[in-house]
Amino acid sequence: MANKEHLKLLRQGVDNWNAWRRKERLTKPDLSDAKLSRADLSGADLSGAILSNASLFLADLHGANLRGADLVKADLSGAQLWWSNLSGANLSGANLSGTIVSWTILKEAHLRGANLREAHLGGANLAGADLSGADLTRSTLIGTDYGR
Repeated sequence: MANKEHLKLLRQGVDNWNAWRRKERLTKPDLSDAKLSRADLSGADLSGAILSNASLFLADLHGANLRGADLVKADLSGAQLWWSNLSGANLSGANLSGTIVSWTILKEAHLRGANLREAHLGGANLAGADLSGADLTRSTLIGTDYGR
């Protein structure tokens, strides 16, 4: 269950949220199970946040920092994640169907069993990412960097 204060701060807007994050660097935001569908979170600092089982359906997260975030079983279907940083994020079992993940950094991300059907991953950096059991049916992968 999400921390009510953290959720309240996030709903006050990205500028307020990011200012709070700069002051509270050691706080790990708990937004687990949060209902954030269609939210405008573009540019939000959600690094290290707990967003497991969160509903982010059609959310705008472009340019967001989700580095090291816990997004296990989160619903990100149809979300906009382009130009975001998801390095080291755990997206195991997450629903990213129809998501725009173009030009996103997913280095060392955990995508085990994730649903990436019809996702747009063009130009994404997947170096070192774990895609075991991920469903990439009809996904766009043109220009995707898998690293070596």
